[in-house]
Amino acid sequence: MTRSETTGATSEKETVKRTRNPEKTRENILRVAMTEFADKGLTGARIDEIAAKTATTKRMLYYYFGDKEGLYRAVLQRAYEEIRYEESQLDVDHLEPTEAIRALAELTFDHHEAHPDFIRLVAIENTNRGANLVQAEGLPETQAPAIRTLERILQRGQEAGIFRTDTTALDIHMLISSYCVFRVANRYTFKALFDWDLTGAENRPHLRAMIGDVVLAYLQQPGKV
Repeated sequence: MTRSETTGATSEKETVKRTRNPEKTRENILRVAMTEFADKGLTGARIDEIAAKTATTKRMLYYYFGDKEGLYRAVLQRAYEEIRYEESQLDVDHLEPTEAIRALAELTFDHHEAHPDFIRLVAIENTNRGANLVQAEGLPETQAPAIRTLERILQRGQEAGIFRTDTTALDIHMLISSYCVFRVANRYTFKALFDWDLTGAENRPHLRAMIGDVVLAYLQQPGKV
């Protein structure tokens, strides 16, 4: 057998092994595609490049995801599922309401910092006016636990007379998300304008504590601030 024949046979065997573990193959495609879409957007990312970086084929990508837009929607859904999973691992129900709010805010702060691709994907999808996100199957159901968790924390705080009663879980979710997204999404322009690095290690402790302080200050009963 010639060297080229040996190489071809090896590649074929590796492909067979990958197809025997479809879940692992799918996860690898999603991981690589997330970086490609975050860097180049839906229009700029190319299926053949994603296939090459995952050592698969365009045909296999289409088999799993239907088309390029289907892969993009799957990437968006996975990006949101990842933060929802981390939130689900946080046992806020056994924390005091103020501690629970701070823990959730800091978790969001940490996640967004560690996943800049997620922030870029959100920005890209907003330029597309959410056209692909609304087509992602089951996405509202996977996001609902985030709001329910906040609702439970708010209810406990309100019943204890700690939190104001004229606010909602969506208000708090928006407040936390806007702060944490801004810090990552605008770090380059902010530094260029003010020579201050929002993601610099020297500023991290201050900014991480600040998000909890901001949310808790807002939640204080009016007149108690």
